[in-house]
Amino acid sequence: MSGKKQKDIRKQVNPDKKYSIDEAFTFIKKGATSKFDEAVDVAIRLGVDIKQSNQQVRGAVVLPHGLGKTAKVLVFAKGEKVKEAEKAGADFIGADDLVAKINGGWLGFDVAVATPDMMGVVGKVAKILGPKGLMPNPKLGTVTFEVERAVKEIKAGKAEFKTEKAGIVHASIGKVSFGEAKLKDNLRALLEGVRRLKPPSSKGVYFQGLALSSTMGPGVRIEAAEMARLLEA
Repeated sequence: MSGKKQKDIRKQVNPDKKYSIDEAFTFIKKGATSKFDEAVDVAIRLGVDIKQSNQQVRGAVVLPHGLGKTAKVLVFAKGEKVKEAEKAGADFIGADDLVAKINGGWLGFDVAVATPDMMGVVGKVAKILGPKGLMPNPKLGTVTFEVERAVKEIKAGKAEFKTEKAGIVHASIGKVSFGEAKLKDNLRALLEGVRRLKPPSSKGVYFQGLALSSTMGPGVRIEAAEMARLLEA
């Protein structure tokens, strides 16, 4: 995208205005003029106090139309669970052999899954996986004995999310090429997943703000009522 075109598109989006979801997707389509298929990203501001450990929101949701890419899945498993992982289509399966590769600098996967009895092995590379966001986590469904289901869900397109600074959740809901209908379905699924995890100690308005953007495009703020309408649809 040329610098001039980028500026023209950004000028059309008023940062102080809140738009409907339909208007936001129109801007996203206009703004996604890169040579690659841009991702569509979501930022949700929640009414939580992230300084309180019981108000952290973290989870994952299977999007009905996936993410537009197939994740490479690594599974730490042994015995019968190895066969289960193979059947589900895991890309890499092992134990100490994988630890050795990771310690050697290899990180050729997107998501790591582990059965609970393998967490002692996984702990040997926790200092490497943790900072990269690759550590298996029960809240994300990646520490489980249900290996087949976990791998299939990730391969189908599972969006992970967690609260970051100022109680904002960031996640991707697919690619611009999906079109408005599929992106709306994925956004609805994400919002439902985040809503289900509302901390009991969180008081007041939970969904406080929403913004959509493509990889290279401007962020478009959404009216709060639009979130409620989408969830009710």
